[in-house]
Amino acid sequence: MTDMTDLSYVRTTDAQAKPAPVSTSGIVGWMRRNLFSSIPNTILTLIGVWLAYSIFAPIINFAFINAVWTGDNRDACLAQNVGREVGACWPYVEAYFPQFIYGRYPVEERYRVDIVYLLFALLIVPMLIPTVPGKRINALLLLVAFPIISFILLVGGYFGLPVVETSQWGGLLVTLVIAITGITVSLPIGILLALGRRSDMPIVRLLSVIFIEFWRGVPLITVLFMASVMLPLFLPEGVTFDKLMRVLIGVTLFSSAYMAEVVRGGLQAIPSGQYEGAQALGLRFWQMMRLIILPQALKLVIPGIVGTFIGLFKDTTLVLIVGMFDLLGQVQSSFTDPTWSSPSQSHTGYLFAAVIFWIFCFGMSRYSLFMEKKLHTGHKR
Repeated sequence: MTDMTDLSYVRTTDAQAKPAPVSTSGIVGWMRRNLFSSIPNTILTLIGVWLAYSIFAPIINFAFINAVWTGDNRDACLAQNVGREVGACWPYVEAYFPQFIYGRYPVEERYRVDIVYLLFALLIVPMLIPTVPGKRINALLLLVAFPIISFILLVGGYFGLPVVETSQWGGLLVTLVIAITGITVSLPIGILLALGRRSDMPIVRLLSVIFIEFWRGVPLITVLFMASVMLPLFLPEGVTFDKLMRVLIGVTLFSSAYMAEVVRGGLQAIPSGQYEGAQALGLRFWQMMRLIILPQALKLVIPGIVGTFIGLFKDTTLVLIVGMFDLLGQVQSSFTDPTWSSPSQSHTGYLFAAVIFWIFCFGMSRYSLFMEKKLHTGHKR
């Protein structure tokens, strides 16, 4: 018979011989769980690292390592003058930065644009922070007072301000005016169209369907061309619309049709019990929609709504075909200046425009994720 003391010794020795378990906490544990948990995941991780290096290394090299940071003209960005490979020509961006932001807006009047930018920032930031009080007053200022003040400041003609034609606007100013107007107006119109498409009244439903399918079936570039070039031909003699106004109307109607389908998807996802419960409480149609149905529906389709906003923001670049110079159009127009003509000029300009667009689109995307998490109440008890 084996001595119990010997068995205890063997078990103790075996336990000591086993390797200590690998830590699953910290950065190493996270990498083991998410990146190297299996052989296929390890292979995909290595391929992803290689792709990231292949894509971002040349960009970093062009934008920072080989970039030229100072200079007065194209000579500073020529390889034969620098004596090495030349990357981004940032002095060119610095020289044209005012035009990228204001377009051909008169220099002595650009303070008006700065005031509009500042007012927008002061009103939109507290509106986006859920904990800041006074949301109703903030919303009234942002949606009612701000557009009026912005119109007076940007266009002029009131309170002694010189008139600045919209043909002189350009750069980021035009991009933001079109994007913000389209985003602000298309959402309520899209909600009304979505409700109209689900209406029990045949006339309302038919008109909503015709509107939505018409605008969704026409490319935006065609809408802009028709609004800018063809629309004046159908107006009575002597009646004209500002080109920017025609573009704003076309972009808003186009975006509203897509927004309507996004909102309709949220309305269809609401269980019928919600409608029946609201009707049992004696709520009228608009009370039911405002208090019960729409808050739930809009919460469900936040990704779709923000995706439409991001698409609209990027589609503002199409206004170049109707002779309006947004940020990208202003960058392209600067390529004709021989003062900064160099092999890297166009690459630098497009990189600058891409970064600006990415900042705005990424900001909208991250804020939508924040709101999704904050409004997610599906698992709360």
